[in-house]
Amino acid sequence: MQAMVLERVGEPLVLRDLPVPEPKENQVLIRVRTCGVCRTDLHVFDGELPRPKLPLILGHEIVGEVVRCGTGVQELREGQRVGVPWLGRTCGQCRFCAAGRENLCEFAQFTGYTLDGGYAEYTVADARYVFPLPDAYDDLAAAPLLCAGLIGYRSYRLARREMLGNRLGIYGFGAAAHILIQIAIRDGMRVFAFTRPEDYATQDYARSMGAWWAGGSDQMPPEPLDGAILFAPAGELVPAALRAVEKGGVVVCGGIHMSDIPSFPYSILWGERVVRSVANLTRADGVEFFDKVRQFPIETHPVPFPLPQANEALSALRMGKIRGAAVLVM
Repeated sequence: MQAMVLERVGEPLVLRDLPVPEPKENQVLIRVRTCGVCRTDLHVFDGELPRPKLPLILGHEIVGEVVRCGTGVQELREGQRVGVPWLGRTCGQCRFCAAGRENLCEFAQFTGYTLDGGYAEYTVADARYVFPLPDAYDDLAAAPLLCAGLIGYRSYRLARREMLGNRLGIYGFGAAAHILIQIAIRDGMRVFAFTRPEDYATQDYARSMGAWWAGGSDQMPPEPLDGAILFAPAGELVPAALRAVEKGGVVVCGGIHMSDIPSFPYSILWGERVVRSVANLTRADGVEFFDKVRQFPIETHPVPFPLPQANEALSALRMGKIRGAAVLVM
């Protein structure tokens, strides 16, 4: 099989011919059809996430077909279309797993980071961490749902727990935001979109997606927010978002990596404002999210790249040139 391989952190991926992997107990062999290109892939590529498995096949927004089942697999069948997300395996026994918070498992493994992922023609995955996909989404459209959709939805669900009203700010209008805004608006949220300063094209795009207001991240919204979600991995946006939210509001950091948060005065946190992070996902998140996106269509706006152009896709994502979601096609 062909695969784009990260051999050294920070160096371009290399196209390699590799043996097709064999599924072990509780694993399935999947013929990959598409794989989304996520900002987390850039964090792994750049070494901002420590100790990746090397050599490594990146990619954790995998859409494919089960072609072989290992021993112990009962819920999936050959020929079934499935998706593989970031969370690849948990121990099931630590205190976090026992509390239903497997996203914090002490021994978790992650697709495209500590496990080989989907920048390849085939991959293996633990069948217990694989999701059957809604038929309404083709292979291109389904790929961004596996991370941009899932992590965005978990961030949104946690924000909603704290919000006292319907004014939701989203900082960083990339793949996760353009999926989430569709869900939030359907839920009655008024969305305030924050982009890089003077990125008027993306601001126009956010308004076309239904944003109530759109402006630069250096601006204050026209009215206080009840909650804000940060998808941009920029720590300096945390104080900015705190200044934008009303008393009792929440700021949710939705990325797995963020630059350092600068010091800020206690006065912008006071008033029972909350700052919290989102770590990974749970399988329950996936079940709830896919049930939701079966109820009404979500536009994911995929931008396709052939597998050998994975480096170009990562570069385009880094430069902010992707409006929607980059997706590799095998």
